[in-house]
Amino acid sequence: MSKTLKIGCLALQGCVERHRPHIEALGMDFAPVKTAKDFETVDGFILPGGESTTMLKLIDRFGLWDTLAEQFKAKPVWGICAGSILIAEKVFYSSKRVGEEQTKQVQKSFGLIPMTVERNGYGRQVDSHTANVNGYEVSLIRAPIIQEVSNDVEVKASHQDDPVWVDYGQYMATTFHPELTFDFPSPMHTAFADKVKAA
Repeated sequence: MSKTLKIGCLALQGCVERHRPHIEALGMDFAPVKTAKDFETVDGFILPGGESTTMLKLIDRFGLWDTLAEQFKAKPVWGICAGSILIAEKVFYSSKRVGEEQTKQVQKSFGLIPMTVERNGYGRQVDSHTANVNGYEVSLIRAPIIQEVSNDVEVKASHQDDPVWVDYGQYMATTFHPELTFDFPSPMHTAFADKVKAA
């Protein structure tokens, strides 16, 4: 009897439980994960949308950085919105899209996907919006913008001429939230589940 695959969602901060119905609709187990012991029990990771700076502070506070980095080498990882910031190779903050003088600061990340991400690229909270991505309604909430990807990163979808869904080996990133749409499972969850099955 084959075991049921389990996808864990890092549950330090952010949108976690909304992923459960999508994952369970695919016949997989879903688990919020917070500790090194939790991480060992899952077959793939979702890094959810939320606030990347807060997530980084909590990862450091609980001494989880090295454990997560090791787990991410061995298992598929999907970064969503803030999660996509955490797995980008280069991260910048820029205010140029909200009419202010441009400022850029490098932010720590796991560097799993060779791409450059601009935090809050579309603007402030009031600039959050929905969009149709590959036939599925998604939410862009203070979303980052993927400015650049390497040639070996596959762009699976774009919005306003910017990549919003990218694929790189065992890693995947979306700058939007598909989990907020009540049509289970989303195409993005399905694609990630296929990645976990393949691994």
